Amino acid sequence: MDPAIVRKIDDLGRIVVPAETRRLFNIHEGDQLAITVEGDAIVIRKLEASCVFCDTTEQVTPFRGRGVCAACRKELAG
Repeated sequence: MDPAIVRKIDDLGRIVVPAETRRLFNIHEGDQLAITVEGDAIVIRKLEASCVFCDTTEQVTPFRGRGVCAACRKELAG
């Protein structure tokens, strides 16, 4: 079994993601994390911005509340 970092849940149901884990996964204040259940495990994943048209995560910027990549922006402009 992998060694684990143990954290307690506070009275509001919160946990702290350790600094070394945040650095490893490039997680910063304001980033969104998805919490799902897979079998008997709770899984936390960082959500990456993806293009609404092609689903890439490269060079995505927000436009009217949606992510659009550079290639799709160029195609839309042309």
